[in-house]
Amino acid sequence: MKKFINITLVLLVSLFIFSCRNDDDAVPEDVHEHDEIGKVVLTLTNKADASDVQTVNVISGQADGHLHLHTGDTYTAVLDFQIKHDDHYHSSDEIEEEKDHHFITFGPANADIIVIRAANDIVRTDGQRLGLRTEWTVNSTQETGKMNIKLIHGPASVNQNYPSATNQLGQTTGGETDVDITVDVH
Repeated sequence: MKKFINITLVLLVSLFIFSCRNDDDAVPEDVHEHDEIGKVVLTLTNKADASDVQTVNVISGQADGHLHLHTGDTYTAVLDFQIKHDDHYHSSDEIEEEKDHHFITFGPANADIIVIRAANDIVRTDGQRLGLRTEWTVNSTQETGKMNIKLIHGPASVNQNYPSATNQLGQTTGGETDVDITVDVH
């Protein structure tokens, strides 16, 4: 009987040891757990006329309006990435908290808009500004003008000064696109 108990005990210990070891060999979970961004709020304020404030909400890729920009004017632009809980959206702090894992690029089409990353924008540890707060100077727009905005997660490299230090649309290599929205600008 004692021999049976010892064999049973050895089998149970072996099972426990191998069970623990197999858990260690399992594929690790993705450490980038985050809520999906479901809404982006883009707010532009005319620097020459603080009462000229325009807001576009983009939910699931669909904008609820367009921006009416005036040639020659400069606007402060603020991006707010929001996640949905229950039946309402709220701002996500994840972008700022994980600033070194994110970067925002801008791509005007049929519009000559100069983008400068604002002095009060979030600065990554590599010295590059994230792109949550920018200034847009409008040289011209067409009826079919658009601004494409992308939030990139985990880029291998970023360049805020692409195409130049005086037009900081931004460029990345690598990474995944977390958000890709287009807003009409007229």
